[in-house]
Amino acid sequence: MFRWFQLARWLLILGAVEASACGSSPSSPSPVLTGTWGGTDIALTVADTGSHVEFDCARGEIPGPMTVDVRNQFNLSGTFVREHGGPILAGEVADSHPAVYFGSVTAATMILTVRLVDTSEEMGPFTLSRGSAGRVVKCVVPFF
Repeated sequence: MFRWFQLARWLLILGAVEASACGSSPSSPSPVLTGTWGGTDIALTVADTGSHVEFDCARGEIPGPMTVDVRNQFNLSGTFVREHGGPILAGEVADSHPAVYFGSVTAATMILTVRLVDTSEEMGPFTLSRGSAGRVVKCVVPFF
């Protein structure tokens, strides 16, 4: 009977270990650190509810949390809007495109590329640093 008790005890311990391992499965996505990420020609603000990107003469949105897979890579759907210098005219339709934001995160560095779904045009790759405001130059109207 003593051996039966030891076997049952080891099975309970093994079951608890497996259950805890399943709860932290390495295949589940991990969130990217929230806050500001920036680089040359790009500024990204990551929040739990979504992310906003500012580019030179453009902006973008990534709805929902920004997550990476087990290889620290991401592939997220969002939007990309081209901007122009000068005022926005009444009734002007935004030059908006569905986009895929993809890349990787290693420690405090992110590599990000944007692909427009409807035209297959790519922008980037951009290199961003966590905690940096980035350097973005918005479109201006040239003076003649």
